[in-house]
Amino acid sequence: MNVNIQTVRFDADSKLLDHVSKKVRKLDNFHDRITAVEVFLKLDNVVHQIKDKIAEIRVLVPRHEFFVKQSSKSFEASFDSALESLITQIKRQKEKTKTMIPLVIPTNE
Repeated sequence: MNVNIQTVRFDADSKLLDHVSKKVRKLDNFHDRITAVEVFLKLDNVVHQIKDKIAEIRVLVPRHEFFVKQSSKSFEASFDSALESLITQIKRQKEKTKTMIPLVIPTNE
């Protein structure tokens, strides 16, 4: 699993990057075929003094792509909320693929 963490309009400290990378590694528990994870941490382009922090997560698995975007007053809260939403999407997709009934075409014998 390739993990790519990008920061936009700011430089992240090592504590934030460690938090993100540690939590991203837990995604292996929910899907075993994850090929890549992209995390974007952004400052909202607002003129106010207190800017919202945005976390975007994109997870790539064969034949599927999951994407979540969350914002709050801290990067940790935004990322944690986005990760929970992403885990819900992954679980829902896995359940959907488990319950799919295979199409059986009868043969003329």
